Amino acid sequence: MCGIVGIVGHSPVAPLIVDALKRLEYRGYDSAGVATVEGGQLARRRAEGKLVNLERRLQAEPLGGTIGIGHTRWATHGVPNETNAHPHFSRDVAIVHNGIIENFAELRAELIADGFEFASETDTEVVAHLISRELARGTKPVGAAHNALKRLEGAFALAIMFRGDEDLIIGARNGPPLAVGHGEGEMYLGSDAIALAPFTDSITYLEDGDWAVVQRGGLQIFDISGTPVERKRQRSIGSSFLVDKGNYRHFMEKEIHEQPEVISHTLAHYLDFAQGKAKPVDLPFDFAKLDRMAVSACGTAYLAGLIGKYWFERLGRLPIDIDIASEFRYREMPLSKSSAALFISQSGETADTLAALRYCRSAGIPISAIVNVRESTIARESDCIFPTLAGPEIGVASTKAFTCQLSVLAALAVRAAAVRGTIGGENEKRLIRQLSEAPRFASQVLKLGEQIEKVARELTQVRHVLYLGRDTNYPLAMEGALKLKEISYIHGEGYAAGELKHGPIALVDETMPVIVIAPHDRIFEKTVSNMQEVAARGGRIILITDRKGATQASLKTMETIILPDMPEIIAPIIYALPIQMLAYHTAVHMGTDVDQPRNLAKSVTVE
Repeated sequence: MCGIVGIVGHSPVAPLIVDALKRLEYRGYDSAGVATVEGGQLARRRAEGKLVNLERRLQAEPLGGTIGIGHTRWATHGVPNETNAHPHFSRDVAIVHNGIIENFAELRAELIADGFEFASETDTEVVAHLISRELARGTKPVGAAHNALKRLEGAFALAIMFRGDEDLIIGARNGPPLAVGHGEGEMYLGSDAIALAPFTDSITYLEDGDWAVVQRGGLQIFDISGTPVERKRQRSIGSSFLVDKGNYRHFMEKEIHEQPEVISHTLAHYLDFAQGKAKPVDLPFDFAKLDRMAVSACGTAYLAGLIGKYWFERLGRLPIDIDIASEFRYREMPLSKSSAALFISQSGETADTLAALRYCRSAGIPISAIVNVRESTIARESDCIFPTLAGPEIGVASTKAFTCQLSVLAALAVRAAAVRGTIGGENEKRLIRQLSEAPRFASQVLKLGEQIEKVARELTQVRHVLYLGRDTNYPLAMEGALKLKEISYIHGEGYAAGELKHGPIALVDETMPVIVIAPHDRIFEKTVSNMQEVAARGGRIILITDRKGATQASLKTMETIILPDMPEIIAPIIYALPIQMLAYHTAVHMGTDVDQPRNLAKSVTVE
């Protein structure tokens, strides 16, 4: 979603704000802007498109001022253009906003009736005018902001600045994250600690309903009623994040190649390779006493959860109810006291996943979460967290976070099975040994880049692709199709291979590529039958399998990508790599914006 940065400093802040916004590019955006108080007056520069356009604008028209706010916008209300870009002004007020003001239409009508004119199509401008109206009534800036906040409904994070005041930014949070950074005689505001890492590692996270008065002399935090509240000041690990592409063309390419290392780190966090055991975990529930577990997530994280369902049920005989988070709470799922909930989110800020978590919280069941950001809202609101050790993932399309989520789920499934007594000690050792081999196999698969790139060139000539898989390869088929859609803009659909004859086969002809994910496993022959159905209709099969599978398929394929033979439990982790690489190379040859594909955001903080 949108990114927010604010600085109350001693030197010109506009270049610093732009640099901080660059660290938020991973969130996705379509325009950007900066505002400062310069000579007592509000001044701003905005630009459609990427931050480089804003930088050019600032080079041509520099901004002075030692206090400022900046923003990267992901459009929700109004098209992406300079007029709708933030910051927005209303007389003496400048504002940037992440989220959605749900009652903006009602407030807009009220303000128009009071004589306010709107320059943009955004919901954000409503907030600026509300504050401006309070100021016109004689209310001081802090009180004006507070009165306006009490009128807002929805999910939002705000940074507000005032003409003539070079020592005040108001920050507010109701849903999307907002952090305050503490410096030496300087203060900072940001959507996350990564943005503030060049300035400080001393961070205070605002909680839902908080609003803050940020001045050079320090920080005051209030709840929505105006009562002062205390929030913990903590040291952030954001400063250790080195966000650059290194020798790679794109962050996504870099993150694909980081997977052997981050999978290794993540597995080592949960597994004792020397003893051949899953490490004990401090849980708010006992795996042995659970009768079922609810799992919920969005997008790629949801598909990781689907694969985890197979592992938990097969190894631990633990029934899993899994839902897309945006549907979870609306079907009013009954939750028993002998159940638990597990949520999966890379950012830890996904709005729908957070809403599902809070539904489970209201039901009184224990809550755990798999997150990549330990300081995130989902992490803070869970009873326990299972961190993925992926490091910052900048590319919008998830790669290493996905395989790290799978690594955590596999390790937890083994732990659950051991605790529930559904596997013995020798089986546990065997599974741990097999999981320990995952980084090595991942490294081997990365060497297939040249062959996969050749296939990708062929895919640039088509507009539709089918992906097929069975068992854990079915969620992988959906993930492959999702990756292709996200970054190449080619339409892809993933299906359970057994469902082919129930509809999708109508699409198969001599122009249709069909990507089949099929390691040689106990149901391989079933998948071969489905491939024969595709071949009979002239479909162009791209088979991703192992050497035995390639030999036994005995079918003409457009291409066969042969992976090493590997244990069944790690196959979903390793087979994720070629589908990521295929999507990546296709997008590169299509000339799309691989790291920041259109209309997408890394951290989706609205429902």
